Amino acid sequence: MASGNEPHAKGSAPQRGHLLRHLDVYLLRLFAGPFVITFLLTLFVLIMQFLWKYVEDLAGKGLPWWVVGEFLLYATAATMVPLALPLATLLASMMTVGTLAENQELTALKTSGISLWRVLRPLMGLALLISAGALAFANYVVPVAFLRFGALYYDISHQRPSFNIKPGVFYREIEGYSIRIGSKGSDGETISDVLVYDHTEGKANESVVSARHGRMQATPDGRYLVLELYDGYQYRELTASTRSMKENEHVRIHFESWRKVFDLSDFALTRTDASLFKESYQMQNLRQLSASIDTMRMELASDLNEARVFARPYLAFMRTNLDSLYRHRDASRLPVARQPNDTLAVVMKAVTTARNLKGYLDYMARAHEGKGELLRRYQNERQRKFTLSFACFLLFLIGAPLGAIIRKGGFGLPFVVSVFFFILYYILSVAGEKMAREGVLTPMAGMWFSAVIVLPLAFFLVYKANNDSAVLQLDAYQRLWRRVTQAIPAFRA
Repeated sequence: MASGNEPHAKGSAPQRGHLLRHLDVYLLRLFAGPFVITFLLTLFVLIMQFLWKYVEDLAGKGLPWWVVGEFLLYATAATMVPLALPLATLLASMMTVGTLAENQELTALKTSGISLWRVLRPLMGLALLISAGALAFANYVVPVAFLRFGALYYDISHQRPSFNIKPGVFYREIEGYSIRIGSKGSDGETISDVLVYDHTEGKANESVVSARHGRMQATPDGRYLVLELYDGYQYRELTASTRSMKENEHVRIHFESWRKVFDLSDFALTRTDASLFKESYQMQNLRQLSASIDTMRMELASDLNEARVFARPYLAFMRTNLDSLYRHRDASRLPVARQPNDTLAVVMKAVTTARNLKGYLDYMARAHEGKGELLRRYQNERQRKFTLSFACFLLFLIGAPLGAIIRKGGFGLPFVVSVFFFILYYILSVAGEKMAREGVLTPMAGMWFSAVIVLPLAFFLVYKANNDSAVLQLDAYQRLWRRVTQAIPAFRA
């Protein structure tokens, strides 16, 4: 019997391994779809929120579509991807395992002797790869995206509104001129009832041009505006050197055609050199952040040493100051009566010195506090690159067992539960970062504050899921409530 069963025993191990490999591939495919969908959906929501926030900076500037697209691309890489990756990992892991549990596939796998840890092993490996990719993205892509985003946002925020003359409203964006048109044709170029006030010589309404109709057209490169007016008048007040004895003498000239070219170069978007913003902590990678932190620490140490050297003479006991108050006899060297004027002079000098020293130390303390806060921001940014990576794996450890516990797939209950846990993690992260920025916690403790709190919860959920606990099953709580009501006489009555 033993010899007959031996080939079957040997053949079962390769067959089991083959089935497990198929299971790994199946789980990875099941995870990929929800992950991509939730990632793109989260990015879309964040982009809409971003546009709502910056719509006033973008609207009315006449920006070409590729500039707006570039602006959104940099903003997405700098701020939205770091938020979307952990949420997508959490929701995709919950949906994947929840679908297995809802279809009784997870129960069948456990019945066949495959533990929950073995089922989650390929997903856990993929979560580690996502975490490693998030770390590389935060170190190499986010600083560059922040740099480009900051420079482009500076240019857009300082960009003048686009050239757009509306009928019945004086347009004063062209320096030195005020232009009003009565109406504009459907072609956008034909205008009528035109007034042009010239203030270029520093005098209000010194030259006014009025015309019945005309044409307004920008050059192909958009740098100049050509204004051609027909059948109008030019009113010009005479200067003191040309006028006669009359104070209000002016000249009216009728013209058949009048042409003026306005420079629109100020309306073009000027691109600032992005390297001017590279010293910001958000625009540096790990190597640059470490170098900046070391430099700032040396500056703080130098400031403390400078303050110590400056204050030491004022805080030391100086015998020569006391000797000036006394006179000594040659023999006994006993003090004689003090001089009131000398005493008052020394006291006033001491008060003045104390005030100067206090002012200097207050200034140094404020400067030291500002540099210390900036140093903490750099340290927080360095820790953030690691916390972003760890958040993807940590939220996977929450999402996967939650899917096994709630036993639901799709975008229903898993979506609600995952958003709740993500908001909880995000609030804890913001609170920890604020405490680290204010010096209540160290940068490392503050930035890892949320992870330290959520990690035990993740292990608890994994333990409950591995033991088939009904933590979030409504039926279990209903059965518990029925037992409680049956045990209490007041409920039975």
